[in-house]
Amino acid sequence: MAKVELDIPRSPDRIFEVLADGWSYAGWVVGATHIRDVDRAWPEVGTRIRHSVGAWPLQIEDETVVRAVEAGKSLELDAKLWPVGAAWIRFDLAPAADGGTRVTMREKAVSGPGSLLPERVQAALLVPRNRETLKRLADLVVHGDQR
Repeated sequence: MAKVELDIPRSPDRIFEVLADGWSYAGWVVGATHIRDVDRAWPEVGTRIRHSVGAWPLQIEDETVVRAVEAGKSLELDAKLWPVGAAWIRFDLAPAADGGTRVTMREKAVSGPGSLLPERVQAALLVPRNRETLKRLADLVVHGDQR
């Protein structure tokens, strides 16, 4: 399983506000290029974000579904990307000693060709992407406070 962590100098509730804004995903999720639709009740269990991945005209359209959520603490997703497969993704938010938040992101391919790779290989491929994802999330959280 690919696991990355980043301390963000904001509260878990502030970070969760960004996670709960499905329209913001293309701004911080590496690879997401366009959000086509977000269910009104996002991020309730079972709700979806319909997104595009890749550069036009070679975009793939698919969706991400909420598996579990605990406001201010965690968000668990199924990210689908046909024909590549699907991934299980989890964000955990924990208060850090400095008053900020330790954000932990875990990801694992659960179907398609990626799921056939050993976890060590999956991690080697996903960790750099997910580090960048958390850096982008941090930028949006921190600089979004300055609006």
